[in-house]
Amino acid sequence: FLFCFSGIGRNWPWASGGSSILAEFGTLHLEFMHLSHLSGNPVFAEKVMNIRKVLNRLNKPQGLYPNYLNPNSGQWGQHHVSVGGLGDSFYEYLLKAWLMSDKTDEEGKKMYYDAVQAIEKHLIRKSNSGLTYIAEWKGGLLEHKMGHLTCFAGGMFAMGADGAPPEETGHQMELAAEIARTCHESYDRTITKLGPEAFRFDGGVEAIATRQNEKYYILRPEVIETYMYMWRFTHDPKYRQWGWEAVQALEKYCRVDGGYSGIRDVYASHPNHDDVQQSFYLAETLKYLYLLFSEDDHLPLDHWVFNTEAHPLPILRKSGGAAGGKVD
Repeated sequence: FLFCFSGIGRNWPWASGGSSILAEFGTLHLEFMHLSHLSGNPVFAEKVMNIRKVLNRLNKPQGLYPNYLNPNSGQWGQHHVSVGGLGDSFYEYLLKAWLMSDKTDEEGKKMYYDAVQAIEKHLIRKSNSGLTYIAEWKGGLLEHKMGHLTCFAGGMFAMGADGAPPEETGHQMELAAEIARTCHESYDRTITKLGPEAFRFDGGVEAIATRQNEKYYILRPEVIETYMYMWRFTHDPKYRQWGWEAVQALEKYCRVDGGYSGIRDVYASHPNHDDVQQSFYLAETLKYLYLLFSEDDHLPLDHWVFNTEAHPLPILRKSGGAAGGKVD
């Protein structure tokens, strides 16, 4: 969404005829609810609840949320569905809205679990060797590609397991662990031990980038994020081991004199740097690494939720106050 000095809003022309993007208009909820709590002004919460109500009543193809919505007609644009780029944080925020409300936001909870059910049915697949991945859906056809951005979903499924029906809790944790393993494989199958921007499950390959424009790594946090959540929920030491592998790879291939840089090809033994340290590297990648190796009472997950850029927001207790917790 672009807001010009004229005060007139307009959308990107490439976004399905100027449509709004699900991950943008669907990822305001936590911040606006928190802003209403801090300011005492309900208008911010009302805005995001209105967005949710529009989405809730729309017919969804196969129960899935397309990435584009026309803001004028209120109808979906082209039917492209992704749990990665363009869609990712919308699903995350449905779950986290329920968690931040101290599990009182029943609408957010229902929308999340309904969405997960549709994702499992239509997008989640297993490779020939048994790797679970989340494909993309384009007009009814699956593209057997999983983006690095999609790897956050392992942590999301783990967070959501607790609120699932009792008979589903174990399955959701198993799904989370399988996604974490697949994303680790995308790292482990490279020379640098850092994962590509996207990896595929077709043409005889599994968890490997086959296109040059998908082989880069720009210091993204999503795989580390899932390791952190999986460690917090299971304390399986492999997640810290996998995180340490990533630390060593970052130091070896991404450390430069002025900080850290992305690399252009994770499969190259001497990769070229892109000379960019993305802002999310400090906000997310390093923070999730720090939390992966911290004690559980450091930003405990029953007191805090992280927004999509890993900024902690307090869970709002029913009494009206925010939860506490060690933050130093």
